[in-house]
Amino acid sequence: MIRRLAILILALAASVSAAVAQGLPQGFRTPPDLVRSSLLAEPAAVAGAQPFTLAVRMQVKPGWHVYWRNPGDSGLPPEVTWTLPAGFNAGAIRWPAPERIPIATLMNYGYEGEVTLLVPVTPSPSLDPADPVRIQAKLTYLVCETECVPGSADLALTVPVGEAKPDPDNAALFARARAALPAPALWPLQLSSQGDTLRLDFAATGLKAEAIRNAAYFPYSETAIDNAAAQVMTVDETGLHLTLARSSPADAVPGSLPGVLTLDEVSAGGSRRLAFAYGDEPAPPVSASSAPAASVPVPQAPAPDIDTLTLATAAVFAFLGGLILNLMPCVFPVLSIKVLGLVRHAGESPSRLRLHGLAYTAGVLASFLGLAALLIALKGGGSAIGWGFQLQSPLVVAGLAYLLFAMGLSLSGVVHVGGRLAGIGDGLARRAGLSGSFFTGVLATLVATPCTAPFMGSAVGFALTQNAAVALAVFASLGLGLALPFLVLTLWPPALRALPRPGAWMETLKQVLAFPVYATVAWLVWVLAQQVDPRGLLAALIGLVLVGFAAWAWEHGHAGPRTSRIAQAAAILALAAVGAIAATLPRDRAAPIAQAAADCVEPFTQARLDALVEARRPVFVDMTAAWCITCAVNEATSLYTRAVRAAMAERDVTYMKGDWTNQNPEITRLLEKYGRSGVPLYLLYSGSGAPQVLPQILTEGTVLAALEAVPAGAGRSAALAR
Repeated sequence: MIRRLAILILALAASVSAAVAQGLPQGFRTPPDLVRSSLLAEPAAVAGAQPFTLAVRMQVKPGWHVYWRNPGDSGLPPEVTWTLPAGFNAGAIRWPAPERIPIATLMNYGYEGEVTLLVPVTPSPSLDPADPVRIQAKLTYLVCETECVPGSADLALTVPVGEAKPDPDNAALFARARAALPAPALWPLQLSSQGDTLRLDFAATGLKAEAIRNAAYFPYSETAIDNAAAQVMTVDETGLHLTLARSSPADAVPGSLPGVLTLDEVSAGGSRRLAFAYGDEPAPPVSASSAPAASVPVPQAPAPDIDTLTLATAAVFAFLGGLILNLMPCVFPVLSIKVLGLVRHAGESPSRLRLHGLAYTAGVLASFLGLAALLIALKGGGSAIGWGFQLQSPLVVAGLAYLLFAMGLSLSGVVHVGGRLAGIGDGLARRAGLSGSFFTGVLATLVATPCTAPFMGSAVGFALTQNAAVALAVFASLGLGLALPFLVLTLWPPALRALPRPGAWMETLKQVLAFPVYATVAWLVWVLAQQVDPRGLLAALIGLVLVGFAAWAWEHGHAGPRTSRIAQAAAILALAAVGAIAATLPRDRAAPIAQAAADCVEPFTQARLDALVEARRPVFVDMTAAWCITCAVNEATSLYTRAVRAAMAERDVTYMKGDWTNQNPEITRLLEKYGRSGVPLYLLYSGSGAPQVLPQILTEGTVLAALEAVPAGAGRSAALAR
């Protein structure tokens, strides 16, 4: 048996190593018939210090589509990473007006057929006529029909140096691309809120209802509206009106809604599409590197823990992060129960105890690799998710609370190990068999996901940017780190001899250990309260009562055959009711932003952050989630203290808080930009230059030291300068 378990663990590691050794490609290439990409320059030659425009042209197979800067309910926008000659600078992508593309119950924003993305470029003031300009670009995108395929293309272009005249061969393409861009706002816009809806009133007096068709509004913010809901248009003597469903009525009503209005104008000569941009489109950070043409482009914002990671360093970081996870409050209740079980079996043969250690390790590895495979598959399909993604589902949070509640009841003596309810809760984690050790590893992995340990964030972020084999290797290292302390305890005889002898004290300790488990249940219920409305929370609490009733009924059905059957039936019905309650919990309702201890906390949106950075205002960005224990500890000990709040107020720092309790693609993108796959993430923009990335585990001193880089009154000075 020991040999079989050891072979299983070695096989898991060997399969990952073998896949890595095969040298799988680092990126993806879509089949050439899905997207044909090309890079073109508007001028036939480039002159020093004279800006020009590049075009990234994407020809998409009929029935497929690529995405706008706000992709809607799913998907990812195209990104371009530039390698330019020294002294060249590339601006932000200029996005054509998008279309609404329904996919099942979702609504995407993007382009079908063909799209041309324009990018302004400023060359160096002095160019050598004998040295042509060589431009390279790495285009990455997601192309979708009903399924999605990630793709990339390496584009290159050489343009001679000379008089900057338009290239006649490309003139028509650039003219079409500019015509597809939204025009400046034509009619004044007034935004108002009516319950669960937003109303956009465009003062377009003189419009005729019969002349306007298919009006639609595309906000730059990905979380402002319910994308799939119908946009109701009316036209009267006061103008054009659109009614949009809000994504979350619990959130504050936005003061403005920058975006693009599109509509079809019908006349005797036919129909034409019009598009107007409202509000300043935030310029997203350019995925570019102005470097010598022979160099390799580097990201603007490197991962905070280390500038560049290799597979070896990422695996080491993941292993260290897994070790530290054992000290996190997420894992302690489950691990302590298993250690108690080890004390109970301390008199068994060393070979039997080794089996428990190997079974626990196999459970941890299987769970980590399973979560990694699911995460990779979902991200490959275009989902904006990261580490801890399963806790963004109220169903998973409720199910985990029910499981731990059943375990706590067992520890308290309501259900006895070996009794009739040995198959749930504590029966999975504490039963004497090896399956108990295996499922303890599974449970330890599940409850570890709300925590992000030092070293772990950059390692997991690196893993999710690589191919599947490398990602699985990093996650396997993370699992080995989590499993190692318990495994060593079972494999090293001196450690076993240090354990106390079994005795009556164990029953008392077992009951004491129930309370950390109940505390974990209370925390999970609190997380659930951030995800569902009050009726959903009441339903989940009733589910806890039914779990307790099911445990009691099943365990006390011993009086006779008839009583036993009735008790078992009652327990089964109660558990079925729990399942029905869990299935009704909402899955797509955005969680409200938790209120901070300080007064001025703004909810995060990428558009607002871009506007503040462009205005050179100091900003502190706090990416958090209700289920992130590390985040909560940092807030209580380091972010909401009087000293830190006073330092931020003195420097007029805008505090922005992003809530990742439920899925939020804007937050996911920012996390990925800084090499993270999950929260927490802390960024401090001083008002100039790239932001400072703070550690995942904060102290008050760390935050205050970082704030020293922001001059006193920097925010007010920036505002006056504008």
